[in-house]
Amino acid sequence: MTRRRWIADRVAGDRAYLIDQNAAHLVRVLRVKVGEQFEVVADGALRLGTVVLATDREVQFELGPEVASAAPTHVDVYLAIFKFDRLEWALEKLTELGVARITPIIAQRSAQHLVKAAPGRLARWRKIVHESAQQSRRAVPPEIVEPAPLRKIVSVVQGSRIVLSEAEQAVSLKAALANCRPPLALAFGPEGGWTPEEIKLFVDPGWKSASLGHTILRAETAAIAAVAVVMAELS
Repeated sequence: MTRRRWIADRVAGDRAYLIDQNAAHLVRVLRVKVGEQFEVVADGALRLGTVVLATDREVQFELGPEVASAAPTHVDVYLAIFKFDRLEWALEKLTELGVARITPIIAQRSAQHLVKAAPGRLARWRKIVHESAQQSRRAVPPEIVEPAPLRKIVSVVQGSRIVLSEAEQAVSLKAALANCRPPLALAFGPEGGWTPEEIKLFVDPGWKSASLGHTILRAETAAIAAVAVVMAELS
């Protein structure tokens, strides 16, 4: 039987707690009862939890033994800022696919009003990936990093690195992955793509350039499609 999985809001000893909205959902929607068992992520460890208290303000678990869990493929996504409704949908789906970290990138073609508003959206974005991680039975949600300019990021990323580019004609993503091993970094441009100057920023420190095909994809489509390919190839 596949148990639902929850990420504890608070942990104290061998007790874990869901509070407020998470507790209300478990009690009002799922009709949880004392004695039911779930998988609970407590301080990064996946454990079996038995409900010992259930109110719409707090659900309390008694924590049991650790539960075996497969290690995910480590993929970091560097995602240029684009329209928030579509970016937030991408965050949800990238979480379901198992990425480890997402860094919003300030690119030359990122709309300035979105760049200015992005830091104020971090709490919302972290809530989105937290909820998506629970739904998809992840042990932990991906880290959402503070937005950063491309120039500050591109030269410090370590490991295997691939930038998805409309300008790439010869190398497919699958071909670029041939000699890659996790951890892997993937970079995706904004609406309108990377500028020639930005492509040069990637080339100088050794990022591989790759294509997702001959059609032009929306930013969120490209990110989700590429990560799905990577997880299939490297997992």
